[in-house]
Amino acid sequence: MARPSSTAAMTIAQLENVLNNRRAQLNQLMKERGRAQQKLDTIERQISRLAGRGMGSGGGGVSGGGSRVRNAASLVSTLENILKGSSKPMPVGDIVGAVLKTGYKTNSANFRGIVNQTLIKEKQFSSAGRGLYQLKK
Repeated sequence: MARPSSTAAMTIAQLENVLNNRRAQLNQLMKERGRAQQKLDTIERQISRLAGRGMGSGGGGVSGGGSRVRNAASLVSTLENILKGSSKPMPVGDIVGAVLKTGYKTNSANFRGIVNQTLIKEKQFSSAGRGLYQLKK
């Protein structure tokens, strides 16, 4: 059952007053956001000047990342090679460890999730139980 509106008993004048107050609050917040954005843009320019071209506002930012990592082999082919060498299904955590031991580089904060999604999505891998994966036979 729907709740009764808190504005149902208000007059048109009261409703207009509420709308005007909200518009004023919205305008104030938008001005504050604009000032904050200008400060942030200034800080970003200073960071870019100090850090050089590698850390512009194009994604390097505060989180660190930097430029995209390039690997000799794709994640899928690395996973295939690891699972080919295994005689039994492997848990995702062990697969992640094996991928990283091959020298595969990543900037992902959640690399385990990326590996898990790849194992689920790609057709050459199959689930052999909860959290266990192998090459399709």
